[in-house]
Amino acid sequence: MLEAYPQNRLARIVLWSFAALVMAFLMLPTLVVVPLSFSASNLLEFPPHAYSLRWYENFFGSATWMAALRTSLILGTLTALIAVPFALLACISMNRLGGKSAASIQGVLLTPSVTPGILLAIGLFFVLAAQRLVGTLFGVLVGHVVLAVPVACIVLLPALARFDWNQVQAARSLGADWARAIGEIIVPQLRLSLLSATLMAFLTSLDESVISIFVASGRNSTMPKLMFISLRDQIDPTIAAISTLWTAIVVVVVVIVALRQKSLPSRKS
Repeated sequence: MLEAYPQNRLARIVLWSFAALVMAFLMLPTLVVVPLSFSASNLLEFPPHAYSLRWYENFFGSATWMAALRTSLILGTLTALIAVPFALLACISMNRLGGKSAASIQGVLLTPSVTPGILLAIGLFFVLAAQRLVGTLFGVLVGHVVLAVPVACIVLLPALARFDWNQVQAARSLGADWARAIGEIIVPQLRLSLLSATLMAFLTSLDESVISIFVASGRNSTMPKLMFISLRDQIDPTIAAISTLWTAIVVVVVVIVALRQKSLPSRKS
């Protein structure tokens, strides 16, 4: 967008200033939590009058919080590993079918992303309850995958729309089956988009709370669910410490993915 005004210095300054204000508006609420997490007070106060690491010690010393952290990371990883391949196959099908068939598939796949989370959680609860899966890791995983697939599809659909399908047709004419064509032709050329879709699926699972509140329980409770319960029952700076660590995890994952994308050879995807 900024390159559209190469000769107008004032316009570039205004655009950069506006972008900086938007970034500040988005980031400041998150950054305020960081000093709160180092407060020595028993209550949330800003700015802190004294600093301490007691709330980080409280978090890492809690078996409940550690179990929730482990569960969330496992769910995020499994969600990405399941949702992205499923989304890739669905996007390939939509691209090849085209017309009303593709529109119907897309409508079904994107429904969870436009359905209110509370309604989706209630429906999922009754389905899983009938199968006696409420409170199980598998049941929570199903809910997270349902939410992550639409996100992955949104990332992959444009990439497949730009893909040169003549390469697949050539491979098929030489005897390659669809599995080999996907694994050796499509996946290598879409690896940047696949990496982005994996990141988005992982973060979708990591940040999901509504479905977890309805479906997760006991040792399979996730971090967002325990944070919600903690805020409801008792507010102390432990939540700020957890939020700071949660933000740090997300930032680290995003940076790793960004560096990985830069290290890969540049190809259209």
